[in-house]
Amino acid sequence: MELSAGIQASLAGRYASALFDLASEAGTVTAVESDLEKLDAALRESEELAALINNPQISRGQLAGVMSGVGKHLGLSELTRNFLGVLAENRRVSKLPGMIRAFATIAAAQRGEVQAEVASAHALTDAQLAELETKLRAREGRTVKLKSRVDPDLLGGLVVTIGSKRIDSSIRTRLNSLAQAMKSA
Repeated sequence: MELSAGIQASLAGRYASALFDLASEAGTVTAVESDLEKLDAALRESEELAALINNPQISRGQLAGVMSGVGKHLGLSELTRNFLGVLAENRRVSKLPGMIRAFATIAAAQRGEVQAEVASAHALTDAQLAELETKLRAREGRTVKLKSRVDPDLLGGLVVTIGSKRIDSSIRTRLNSLAQAMKSA
């Protein structure tokens, strides 16, 4: 599968792929995917945790202890906690955000889904998300798993990312394009 080859090329992809294979064998793909979503949220919400995983001065042992504590605190499955231990031991915890994205992509592909991220200036309603999901499903020809986030810098409109494709209808981009056109005129 083409997607898998692209993911396999990166370090984060190789780790995510190995974790997916282990979760598949154990029948715990859904649990691990849920664990990784919790970890992703923790990394986004805690600047301290995000800074810690990127700090080269933290020893492997200290990092392993922190990751073990995070795993217990979040109630992660044994496989995910062991995975975090391996990452700490190999000094690869800083690559965790990429591994989380790669795992989600692999899991979605196995289910015949494609992942899409939508960024908007204001939170979208459930009805707006459902309508967008329907339009993207028609465009992509398969189920689209939508993840949304708010980015006030966009001013308005949407930026939708599906794999390596980006659909940018944000006001910020339109204003930047207009400014460029005015400079060259």
